[in-house]
Amino acid sequence: MKSEFETIEFTALDGFKCNLKHYLSPNPSKGPILLVHGAGVRADIFCPPNEQNIVEMLADDGYDVWLENWRASIDLPSTEWDLDVVARNDHPAAVQKVLELTGSKNLKALIHCQGSTSFMISVALGLVPQVTTIVSNAVSLHPKVPGFSRFKLNVLVPIVHQMFDYLNPQWAKEAPDFKTKLMRAVVKMTHWEKDTDVGKFVSFTYGSGMPALWELENLDKRTMTWIEDEFAAVPLSFFDHIRFCISKGVLLPNDKEAVENYAVDKLPGSPRIILFGGVKNKCFLSDSQQATFDYLEAKNPGKHKLYLLDEYSHLDVFLGKNSHKDIFPIMINELNQN
Repeated sequence: MKSEFETIEFTALDGFKCNLKHYLSPNPSKGPILLVHGAGVRADIFCPPNEQNIVEMLADDGYDVWLENWRASIDLPSTEWDLDVVARNDHPAAVQKVLELTGSKNLKALIHCQGSTSFMISVALGLVPQVTTIVSNAVSLHPKVPGFSRFKLNVLVPIVHQMFDYLNPQWAKEAPDFKTKLMRAVVKMTHWEKDTDVGKFVSFTYGSGMPALWELENLDKRTMTWIEDEFAAVPLSFFDHIRFCISKGVLLPNDKEAVENYAVDKLPGSPRIILFGGVKNKCFLSDSQQATFDYLEAKNPGKHKLYLLDEYSHLDVFLGKNSHKDIFPIMINELNQN
């Protein structure tokens, strides 16, 4: 990251070493906000080399910005995890560390993809009651995916799991052995979009699109090149858990005997939740956020908000060349409501 950040280590509740990236803005006038990345990336994913990124705009608006590198981060040692492990151990410890360092009694959160699903489990379990407002992108409590993604999860992932414990888009650059070279060849044969080789491997790994996580016209060339270093190993243990949740249409514990899901009658702490979903998302359908909004609206009418973004997909919500004009002002305005 840029020199404007300091790195502070924290320990998850099960002993796993994680860290926080703190944006060093002078004299923030508002309280802390925690940004939580998705799977197989790192905190840097919120800091693309665009005209303005979400971190800079939050800081300019007065927020004390903290980015969480949880155990899915490619900056940390690779480990197998599922959403339950992260929700119970990483996010509660991160929230507590930020509050300890800032002296604040509460904070706000901006969460994305599997950072969002796992963080919402933390909320449902009552482990982060200090969080007052949440901006969630792509998916939260009700994961819904395209039909081909279901096929990949149910048929292809078990086959791949016999050969690998992880998938790594960096194999597009350097495949260390025959198995990874074979996987790279499969990606090249099945993805013809005008993306980088790493970008194609990302689309092979996540979702059903060409590309899956962004609309190419939303990215500039510099960001497309930058992305090549921002994706690495993701454990197949995660895919096992999310496949089970997708089959039920809602987040559940990673236990095939589980009966109760995480869409509880009342979310502990009762945070206000603002949902964003890209209509062109080919990883998690925007129906995911619509379903969660419908659930929230039924429980507490008028409190929460939903924004469906017609020209955006998944990660281009944060990486898009025009996101600083199209999306970030909406997010910041909602964060400022309370």
